[in-house]
Amino acid sequence: MLDGYRTPGILTDLTPEQREIVARVDGVPVALCRAAQSVLMLPELAIASGVDASRASEKNVRPSAEILGIALRLSDAPLGPPRPMDRRVLGTCRHFAVLACALLRAHAIPARARCGFETYFRPGWHNDHWITEYWDNSRWVRIDSEILGLDLVEHPDDLAAGQFLTGSEAWAAYRRGVDPMTFGVHGTENWGAAEIVGNAVRDLAALNKVEMLPWDEWGPMRACYDTGLTPQIETFMDDLVDATSSDDQARLLRLYDAMPVPEGMIITQP
Repeated sequence: MLDGYRTPGILTDLTPEQREIVARVDGVPVALCRAAQSVLMLPELAIASGVDASRASEKNVRPSAEILGIALRLSDAPLGPPRPMDRRVLGTCRHFAVLACALLRAHAIPARARCGFETYFRPGWHNDHWITEYWDNSRWVRIDSEILGLDLVEHPDDLAAGQFLTGSEAWAAYRRGVDPMTFGVHGTENWGAAEIVGNAVRDLAALNKVEMLPWDEWGPMRACYDTGLTPQIETFMDDLVDATSSDDQARLLRLYDAMPVPEGMIITQP
């Protein structure tokens, strides 16, 4: 299982030239995650600081090689030191998580991106978010590359229990009675059990090394919003909770095979 997460997937693979550049970065996991952070910026913050709004489309880029390629075209500075705002790629929390995952895997460190909900931007709410996990020889460490160096949590490089819930963990919380309307995307109408299902399915894909965009939809996602959850979806979600809680890779693959990302969606621009 760990060997599989040491190697890149279709969206975390880098070019040979990029791997040579990444090899020069300190191989300590936090340093690699900081290197990812150093070349990225949230679109709203970048545009507010004067970056051309036309560049907001960079948030639609899926492959890590393309994200890093944009960064290297913007600046040939070494990876690691923070770059000026206009020399960063405009991306979402998913880009921070997936690029960090790609850099970790380039150093053969087991890593995976996780899709779910954080609790620290707006306390009391479970906000749509992505983070990275890496294996430290004893456990999966959860790190939020987007907020490294900030004081939102005490240890963004080792998130405490409850600070981030994966999609399946959010479903388990919902089953325990947590209000589903506290789970969603800030500034939108996307709140509730359907949002939990969507992030759980995206997380399942990421666990199978297919890390999609936060707004990509396939399988039952749209139907859950439009017509509600069916008994079949609820059973699927309960099975997913069991599989992810035990890190049962064979079962996670079977579940993903039942609800795969359409092949054409993976490599095309949305």
